[in-house]
Amino acid sequence: MPAWEDYKSEAKSRGALAHELYVAYSTPAGAPETVKANLPDHLAYQAQLEAQGKLAFAGPMSDETGDLMQGIGMIVYRAGSFEEARGLAAQDPMHIAGARTYTLRKWLINEGSLTVSVRLSGQEVSLA
Repeated sequence: MPAWEDYKSEAKSRGALAHELYVAYSTPAGAPETVKANLPDHLAYQAQLEAQGKLAFAGPMSDETGDLMQGIGMIVYRAGSFEEARGLAAQDPMHIAGARTYTLRKWLINEGSLTVSVRLSGQEVSLA
């Protein structure tokens, strides 16, 4: 397996975006009631990170069929380092309370597209 920074340099040299983000997979660790009790503080924390520009994306994931709520959440952070991202995840009220645990990974974005539509007079924004 190549070292992360070597792979990142190689990706950049071949013209890939090589934009680094950090992904936390947050998994329930206690009773559903504990998760629900911590949800308001968790959502407030997510909103705070979003306002600071440190939260790229966050939300729940389904099971493998796509039909049921699995309980795993995915949180994508913008951070200057793995240590900073770990600190952001560790300060999540869900994780502090022990309602959820997390694993953290670096994510190198190389390909894809993003479409943003803004309708000023209709005050509508859509993301695809």
